[in-house]
Amino acid sequence: MAQLPKHRVELIGKGVTGACIALVALLVVTLVAMVAQRGIATFAVDGIDLGAFLTGTTWNPHQDDANGMPTVGALPMISGSFAVTLLSTLFALPIAIGSAIFVVEIAPRFGRRVFQPLIELLVGIPSVVYGLIGLTVVVAWTRDMAAAAGQTITGFGIFSSAIVLAVMILPTITSLSIDALAAVPNQYREGSYALGCTRWQTVWNVVLRSAAPSLMTAVILGMTRAFGEALAVQMVVGNAIQMPTSLFTPASTLTSVLTMGMGNEAMGTVYNDVLWSLALLLLLMSLVFILIIHLIGHKGGTKRG
Repeated sequence: MAQLPKHRVELIGKGVTGACIALVALLVVTLVAMVAQRGIATFAVDGIDLGAFLTGTTWNPHQDDANGMPTVGALPMISGSFAVTLLSTLFALPIAIGSAIFVVEIAPRFGRRVFQPLIELLVGIPSVVYGLIGLTVVVAWTRDMAAAAGQTITGFGIFSSAIVLAVMILPTITSLSIDALAAVPNQYREGSYALGCTRWQTVWNVVLRSAAPSLMTAVILGMTRAFGEALAVQMVVGNAIQMPTSLFTPASTLTSVLTMGMGNEAMGTVYNDVLWSLALLLLLMSLVFILIIHLIGHKGGTKRG
């Protein structure tokens, strides 16, 4: 068989890779355009006020308000989503950073061979399993702790959801934090030791500060994962569409309302369009998180340069 000239092989390779890139770009643009088209229809076609949608606290799409429009205030779900995301990140971040320090700085052999693979195994566990564990363990534990303190709660709410989500995002933040700390040049550590600094002083003042942009990227990616989680949150948050008044009362998130309502409404109805608007909010927040990651990476690269 005759062998193709090198320039022909190179052209074929460029064509195949270019086609793959074009396909991925087309899929992304199509997805964004479809969600945006359906989400904007709520305001452009159905006539629902955008301000009332974002700031309203009452969610009852099947009942009209005084102006004859469905009552679709999304603020309770928006508040619930941000509360669960931020609290779960606060729970997971110290454990993830501490684990990364242990793997990279304290016991690299044991950490790389044993601890890190164990952490990464958590990624393969399905969301429904996390939800079941949260439903049977976390919710019951929260309810029992409240009962011991003389309080009566159901156990469902933002607090229980945050614990479940913290475990789910822990592998992501931990793995990326390990890579961030490992990327710090050894010359930085050696220079710190040469100045008489202890190991902890070196880790705190040199390693963590040098890896700060990458660590922030890990945190943002973890928050993106938490913000978009649906099934596990739906099982433990309580699914009560009301403004959160406590971490221990039932609440709702954008994803929980979407998963409960999308399959029960006919296409083309106002309620279905409103659900697409919630999906558009999720998409926009994901894009914001991605933009923040790029900005952090750009600033970190500029500082290193």
